[in-house]
This record gives sequence, C-alpha cells and structure tokens, in this order.
Amino acid sequence: MESDGPSGVLLIDKAQDMTSHDVVAIARRALNTKKIGHCGTLDPMATGLLMLVIGRATKIQDLLMSEDKEYVGTLTLGATTSTQDRQGEILETKPVDAFSKDQIHAAFDGFVGPFDQIPPMVSAIKKDGVPLYKLARKGIEIVREPRKVHVTSYEVSRIELPEVDFTVNCSKGFYVRTYAHEIGAQLGCGGHLSALRRTRSGKFTLDRAVTVADLKSAPREDLIKALISLAEISLMRGA
Repeated sequence: MESDGPSGVLLIDKAQDMTSHDVVAIARRALNTKKIGHCGTLDPMATGLLMLVIGRATKIQDLLMSEDKEYVGTLTLGATTSTQDRQGEILETKPVDAFSKDQIHAAFDGFVGPFDQIPPMVSAIKKDGVPLYKLARKGIEIVREPRKVHVTSYEVSRIELPEVDFTVNCSKGFYVRTYAHEIGAQLGCGGHLSALRRTRSGKFTLDRAVTVADLKSAPREDLIKALISLAEISLMRGA
C-alpha cells in the first residue's frame, strides 16, 4: 500500500433511502481517508452499483463516469409524478388499458438508438452553479436543454399491469426516470419509475461490490483488499 493511503476503485451495492453522498461519507470513515469521490449519482430510491474512486483513482473519475450503464427498473403505468419516480407527488392518474406485449414493446422501441432527452427538473445538473433539484424544491421550473443520449438495448422481463419490469443499456447522462415517464406518455396513460437498480457501469458489475452494511462494519484491511487497483482497471479498459 502506498504511503499516501489507499488508491483504487471500490464498488458498492448502494442500499435504498440513502444518497450517494451518504455512501461517500461512510467510506471516508471506514477507510480513514478524505480523498474519495463517486462516479454517477444514484437517487435515494435507487440501489445497485456505485463506484467510489479513492486516492489516485480520483484522477480517472471522469473517464469512468463516461462509460455506458445498465439498469434494471420497474415502470408503473397510470400515474405521472412531479419527479418522474415514486418519490414525487402524483400529478395525474389515468386508467391503464389492457396493453398487449406487442404494444408495450412498441412503446419501448420508440426509445432505442440515439435520441434527445430533456433532463428532469429534479436532477443534479447545475444552472448558474445551483443544482436543479434545489430550484425545484422552491417551485422554480427552468427550461432545460435536451441532451443527446443513446439506448443500445432493452429487455422487458415482466408485464403485470400497471407494472412493467425492464432492463436498459444506455449511455452516460441518461435519466431512467425520464425514460419511464416518456414511455408512459407514449402509451397515453402516463407512468413513472417505481424501482431502479444499477447493475453495470462500463465493465464493472455487482459481482465484486461491497454492501453498505459491510462498508460500515468490515475491517479496514478487508475493504482495502476489495479495492480494484489502477493497474487492473487499465487492463480491464484495454488501455
């Protein structure tokens, strides 16, 4: 281990109802090091892969954040919410037709390949240095620029209306709750994201992830052993 403290990437399986920032704070205490960042915020509602960059690995944070992601989610049809997910207030409810599998797939097919996505108002994007979600809390709505995003593939694994379970492989900067909201709009009944789990980021998966419970209780040496070294990361990325 280097004299300047541990370096590498620690994969965390984030628990529900905590922020990405909470996880960083726990890791700082557990590893007794200040130099920690995370790659790609997960909403409190979401679980799954959160990549922590530690020590010298903070230098490759942008590189790691630019990679594509895979999410598993649940779309609940018939209700639109203020945040496009189940944590928001319900704005409108509509009856859900008895959609066929083909109709559901046709709606998802409309969001494959490159397309523009307008980031939700409740997001960490900054306007004049202030995160949008802080403006949203004050009831301020501003015009957001559409962003180019890309969906390489999707799979619908369960349809039990009003719920639809899906997996999506997408580019960085992709909002799964906006995707759910737009698919609901496409079907004409509205919808919101009711569950979300990130299962992959670039070549990293949950296979080597440490749970938040382990992060809180495991000995520091075990956590340092769980780090993926910079050398291994450059091999994984084919650098």
